[in-house]
Amino acid sequence: MSLLSRRGFLAASAATAASLMLPARVRAQSGRMSLTAATRTIDVRGRAATVWGLLDGAGRSGLVLDPGQAFAVDLTNTLGEATIIHWHGQIPPNAQDGVPDLPMPVLQPGETRAYDFAARPGTHWMHAHIPAHEMMLLAAPLVVRRPEDVAADRQEVTLFLHDFAFKPPAEVLAEITGGASMAGMDHGQMGQGGMDHSGMDMGAMGQGDMMAIPGMDGMAMDLNDYNFDAYLANDRTLDDPEVVQIDKGGRVLVRIINAAAATVFWIDTGILPGRLVAVDGEPVQPLPGSRFGVAMGQRLDVELDVPSDGGAFPILALREGAKERTGVILATPGAAVTRIAEMSEADHPAFSGDLAQEAALRAVTPLPERAPASQPMLMLGGSMMPYIWTINGQTWGTHVPVTAKTGDRVEIMFHNMSMMAHPMHLHGHAFQVVGIGMDRIAGAVRDTVHVPPMGMVTVAVDAGEVARWMLHCHHMPHLSTGMMTEFAVSA
Repeated sequence: MSLLSRRGFLAASAATAASLMLPARVRAQSGRMSLTAATRTIDVRGRAATVWGLLDGAGRSGLVLDPGQAFAVDLTNTLGEATIIHWHGQIPPNAQDGVPDLPMPVLQPGETRAYDFAARPGTHWMHAHIPAHEMMLLAAPLVVRRPEDVAADRQEVTLFLHDFAFKPPAEVLAEITGGASMAGMDHGQMGQGGMDHSGMDMGAMGQGDMMAIPGMDGMAMDLNDYNFDAYLANDRTLDDPEVVQIDKGGRVLVRIINAAAATVFWIDTGILPGRLVAVDGEPVQPLPGSRFGVAMGQRLDVELDVPSDGGAFPILALREGAKERTGVILATPGAAVTRIAEMSEADHPAFSGDLAQEAALRAVTPLPERAPASQPMLMLGGSMMPYIWTINGQTWGTHVPVTAKTGDRVEIMFHNMSMMAHPMHLHGHAFQVVGIGMDRIAGAVRDTVHVPPMGMVTVAVDAGEVARWMLHCHHMPHLSTGMMTEFAVSA
């Protein structure tokens, strides 16, 4: 195998100041931070691609906050069209949550808006809450470090994952949905009930990407409904990956963020022993392993031990149900770094059909035990033809909200009756997974839970601020065709 790469190891190392790698110590920041929604150019297999991004005051992707630092950010839109940013994993005042017209309007070109709230620690991210904009890569990491992160003798690396198409997102959504997409959607105008889905072109859709559901004789789930042009890790493909220099015998915390529009990944740590220590920013009892699944919107913190003799260690993201893969390479000084093929020899297994990982997770700080005031069931439904996805048989605009009184404990059961998985995300709250199928567990605290085909997951949440909070699938084509409701909290 030939040595990497057209940019090369030295170029990659020299560019770490502008990369997504986090230093072992982050110098304390004071005052307000700036964030800009901007156009940028990335290289995808030697071809320049114009995308969008969220850049800090030094032009780097994303934000890193120190322990106890407030989220005091001035966001400026320098794009040519209006957009709005959601702080995924944070619990801001509802007015600052970042959903179009619920309640704040979108941010106009040239406009700056101030955000001020207490930051929730952990690995989080920020992204446009307009599907086509998120698919333009208008997203970035948002890491809030804990005191123990600062005290730990370990290096931090962020692995930010995307699926990417050279076609404009509106065209991709139209191909997937057969014209049913609301790519520039106004959340107040997303009703889809009267749309004609009959003209769907299935040519670009991964209709062959199906896999049997364990325990369900003869039934097959739909894993992938679009074959993207590339799968990116920190904006790069495996033909020219980011190479992160690490220490021999050291410890590394990899903060993994699945910012993809429609792709579930396996994270494969290879020969490095791994421990999953947090999900969606919340610590879990360490779960050992070398392969961990991550759905859209979810985050994983994986701790790795580097051998004393060093080497080069690929950390790969494997596309569920397909051969594609992406990733970064951790390399100690002097290690030989060789090229890795972008395709595996065989399809990677399904993560969607197996809740074993979720069932094994245990929160370090679970919610206090209390009886629920209500236990609503949300039926997740839909189909590939016509391409439409529903919650309790309804799309946004005809939806029936999940209601609660502030302070109440609510247990929501997601019952997926469709043949695709749905990563369900609740705004403004963290919840605990308390049920897998009919079994009760004291699972992870998180904000996005992956519900496999024909699966059932129950979460417990304590209703927060009196407001309308979005509850939706984080698969962008599903969201764009209306798979969203609201968690309506009253006094």
